[in-house]
Amino acid sequence: MRLEMGHIYIKDVQFASESKIEDGILYVSEEEVRKVAMEDDKIKKVSFDIAKPGESVRITPVKDVIEPRVKVEGRGGIFPGVIAKVDTVGEGKTYALKGMAVVTAGPIVGFQEGIIDMTGPGADYTPFSQTLNLVMVCEPVDDIKPHDYEKAVRFAGFRVAVYLGELARNLTPDETKVYETCTIKEGMTQYPELPRVAYVQMLQSQGLLHDTYVYGVDAKKIVPTIMSPTEIMDGAIVSGNCVSACDKNPTYVHLNNPVVHDLFEQHGKTINFVCQIITNENVYLADKQRSSDWTAKLCKMLDLDGVIVSQEGFGNPDTDLIMNCKKIEAEGVKTVIITDEYAGRDGKSQSLADADAAADAVVTGGNANQVIILPKLDKVIGTMEYVTKIAGASDETLREDGSLEVELQVLTGATNETGFNKLSAR
Repeated sequence: MRLEMGHIYIKDVQFASESKIEDGILYVSEEEVRKVAMEDDKIKKVSFDIAKPGESVRITPVKDVIEPRVKVEGRGGIFPGVIAKVDTVGEGKTYALKGMAVVTAGPIVGFQEGIIDMTGPGADYTPFSQTLNLVMVCEPVDDIKPHDYEKAVRFAGFRVAVYLGELARNLTPDETKVYETCTIKEGMTQYPELPRVAYVQMLQSQGLLHDTYVYGVDAKKIVPTIMSPTEIMDGAIVSGNCVSACDKNPTYVHLNNPVVHDLFEQHGKTINFVCQIITNENVYLADKQRSSDWTAKLCKMLDLDGVIVSQEGFGNPDTDLIMNCKKIEAEGVKTVIITDEYAGRDGKSQSLADADAAADAVVTGGNANQVIILPKLDKVIGTMEYVTKIAGASDETLREDGSLEVELQVLTGATNETGFNKLSAR
């Protein structure tokens, strides 16, 4: 597959009577985006605001972060099976609005929803303090089930992102990058001396409110399979989960997965980037065994020399991570795992819930239990009503001076396990 990614850099976001992009400025009609967001009758009310880097602004509770994109040439559309019809994507030409994001927020559904600070010490830990954020705060209709409300807000965010992406359809990109994958036979012929490497991405799927969608299908219902890495750049994988904010993969991360981009950078130079293998994270042992068996089987069938394995979440998924690592290594394929740590506030506790001697090459995204003080900021987009209830907070979180004593766990993307963050260790 060959995909041209056109980058259109957004320098500012402003509200206006008409939605358009001119001279790098995204003008947004509140009336139009509200219509798009309110297409679902499960949403009673939605308001929009803009948060810019360096402003004294806190966004909470954050549900998802999405980068607007548009499919300009080629089969299918952005977010296939969710917004666009179900076509195999990843070829042709796609444009992305770089430097800005759509952020969905609103009343809490699960306790694992987070915070984005646009300034102060919290901003140093979340990558989304550096994006121009169009924030949509949604309120549900009365008596709605939490998982129905959660899905409604997610999909409203996707619709708004697609609407904004369409504004770029006839523009000329500021930069274009080309990503191309070979067939298995082509790759072996072109790069016979290079090690064959794949990316094994574990998708969060541990039950209600822990959803990830693949072409619109809940990842709980899939068995491990092979994808072209360019498919994710068209939104084939989207977030729908409420795992801890620090290591959640928002849709923005799926679209811009740094493991994929780094492997493409080395493709044909130091490695042969063969494919992306997706697998899930399950609750029951039999399901964990099935998925890890299939993942290891695919690695052997593809005659791989090495894989990078990333997980999403912590605790129970640590078992899936180690099972994948151990079984893939047993097939003679070298592994590097990417995780984060829950090592206690003092950093002295066991970092993962599971371990094995085979997991001897590990990249860490940091300790999610590390304590941080977030100062009171001038403006809140969303609500502080739930700030003591989110994972990484406590009843003592809100201090008399208005500051927050929390763990990094509350900050969206702080310890992200694809490396889409600012922390690691040596």
